[in-house]
Amino acid sequence: MKISVYHLLRISAIIILAVACTGESKAQSDSTGILTLQQCVEIAFKNNLELKQSELQSERNKIDYKQAKDNLLPGLNGSVEHGLNQGRSIDPFTNRYLNQNINYANWGMNTGLVLFKGLSYQYAVKEQNLAYQAANMDVQQNKDNLTLQIIVAYLQVLSAEDLLVQIRNQADLSKKQVDRLSILNQEGAITPSQLYDLKGQLANDEISLINTKNQLEAAKLSLAQLMNLPYKTGIRLERISADQFLNGYEGTAEAIYQTAMQQLALVKAATLRRQSAESGVKAWKGQLWPTFSLNAGIYSNYSSAAATASLLSSSDAPSGDYVLVNGGKVPVYTTVNNYEQVKIPYTDQFKNNYSTNVNFAIRIPILNSFQTRNQVSKARLALQNASYVEQSTRIRLQQAVEQAYLNMTATYSRYKALLDQVDAFQESFRATEARFNEGVLNSVDYLVAKNNLDRANTNLIMAKYEYVFRTRILDYYQGKPLW
Repeated sequence: MKISVYHLLRISAIIILAVACTGESKAQSDSTGILTLQQCVEIAFKNNLELKQSELQSERNKIDYKQAKDNLLPGLNGSVEHGLNQGRSIDPFTNRYLNQNINYANWGMNTGLVLFKGLSYQYAVKEQNLAYQAANMDVQQNKDNLTLQIIVAYLQVLSAEDLLVQIRNQADLSKKQVDRLSILNQEGAITPSQLYDLKGQLANDEISLINTKNQLEAAKLSLAQLMNLPYKTGIRLERISADQFLNGYEGTAEAIYQTAMQQLALVKAATLRRQSAESGVKAWKGQLWPTFSLNAGIYSNYSSAAATASLLSSSDAPSGDYVLVNGGKVPVYTTVNNYEQVKIPYTDQFKNNYSTNVNFAIRIPILNSFQTRNQVSKARLALQNASYVEQSTRIRLQQAVEQAYLNMTATYSRYKALLDQVDAFQESFRATEARFNEGVLNSVDYLVAKNNLDRANTNLIMAKYEYVFRTRILDYYQGKPLW
């Protein structure tokens, strides 16, 4: 899945986050066992189909890289042809015309090695190698994005659990007050309106409790979907205290950005693709140079018409000439050999017709409808686009880091202020509750103090966990472990 850093920050801005990080993986005994953050990430890596697709793309780039290297090897081709000629045709054995059916066969094997082609093949190897490395960076970036999504979902569950505890405590406190005021109301010690005010507050707390339970289950569902697992309400996550992560964050936005430039797979992938495009331009320009190649071949053939004469016998016969001997004519005899035409065997023809050749060739590209030059132009455009993507990636990264750092500092300031607010409201509520229990204050003043404290506690939980996540984002930019 492709999620840019910029979009991830926009999403994270509206998410209530909980605590970060886990230690060593623990074995999961069954579907309802306790899951650690690392286990959740490992399960997501195993089951996420988008990640598997990016890994397949990396494998395709690996094959392209291997093919570019294999193109440097000599070519070797063999051929075997068997056929039948009917009627007037050329005898492949004697190269004469014959008017008969001829079975024929041709065998051949040739090889060729490109000695020089403007270094086109060498630059193509470099181009595909860089593209393969960029694809690996894409896989890593997808893993990083998926890890961040898992952390968000994991922390949403923990955050909802903390909020559920807080709201349950609020409801329990309201329930105790309702029970106490019910007794006092029966005794006529208070006005009925105070009891009804507390019953309304209890109902409000119970509604909040129901909503928070639904939020918790929704967070569990989101986490299960990211892991591609069936949703089960019994899923439990390992609890880690967030207090250890609540110190002031060290480093400046500029320092974090400079580190991110060296660490993030997103930036590395953009740089590698720009470098790959540079090699692509050189590879296509190499096609404009002459090609020097060394070639060799071995060949043989067979013809069913091929035959050889075999001597059967010899005899003397008048030649028709004569010589004068003592005034008389004496016939001249000559030796006549009788031959038989014998077909040459298949294997003998294969050995006898054997031939080889070696040649050095130069191919000069003169005009091919300007296809190569147009490819060079397209490669240059691809290089320019890759340069724009690299620059845009760096700019967006700088903006994202600056925004994340600003959000972190603002959240930390808010968290520190809320700590003071909670302390103040706790003291105020303690005094108000004591006076309310003594009957000095009415229910309105009590509810105002209680709601102020409840709201402050809820805001503190949200701010605390949001700050933890903001620091995890900055850790991610610097290549630090996320758990």
